[in-house]
Amino acid sequence: MEVTALCFRLMMNVLMLLVAHVQQNYSKPPDAAFRIVPTRLQLFEYGSVYFTCEGVNVSAGWKVRNINRSFPKCSNSTVASTVTCTIDFAFTSDSGEYWCEGGRGERSNTVNITVTAGSVILESPVLPVMEGDDVTLSCRNKTTSSNLTAVFYKDGRLIRSSSTGNMTIHSVSWSDEGLYKCNISGAGESPQSWLSVRASDKDIHMLWTVVKVVLFLLLVMGLLYWKKQLDR
Repeated sequence: MEVTALCFRLMMNVLMLLVAHVQQNYSKPPDAAFRIVPTRLQLFEYGSVYFTCEGVNVSAGWKVRNINRSFPKCSNSTVASTVTCTIDFAFTSDSGEYWCEGGRGERSNTVNITVTAGSVILESPVLPVMEGDDVTLSCRNKTTSSNLTAVFYKDGRLIRSSSTGNMTIHSVSWSDEGLYKCNISGAGESPQSWLSVRASDKDIHMLWTVVKVVLFLLLVMGLLYWKKQLDR
């Protein structure tokens, strides 16, 4: 009986971990049909950034906004169901979360943009990357375009140095998700940006298959335990 109870608890823990992993890697924004895609996550002050609202009804008055205001400089794209909004001269005060919002209150996911007055930025993927893909992060200096040695950090810990200013993560996995920044000696340090990793559809299917198997085994164990109790 004690062994059965222990196995039951272990399988329940495995099940909860699997479900949590699936939910974290396959979570959808508030209105899953709508999405905001920026051209960059970090930019130098006085630079420009473009936001694209995808999957929207262009006649419904979609705008890009943050907590303080909406941005009126938007235009319908030549691509159906997309709207593009622009900040031409960004200031550090423009840093923060942005999302697309429709005239009837529809809302997309949010993205975090950082505008820096410093001399270094980190160029990283603007959308979640798929597990198994190769991902390149680039450290950029405002004053020169030549390759400079850069040091890269994840969650505050040094992970790699690169003489080209670029760092490639091969076959990215969920453990690579986190906050990244870089430093160029003599130029300074970039702000941090979040690298998001999501499971591929194949991985999601495999995980749900495992979840179903675990649920089936739990059901069988529960029935056996109930039968033993009746036989007493």
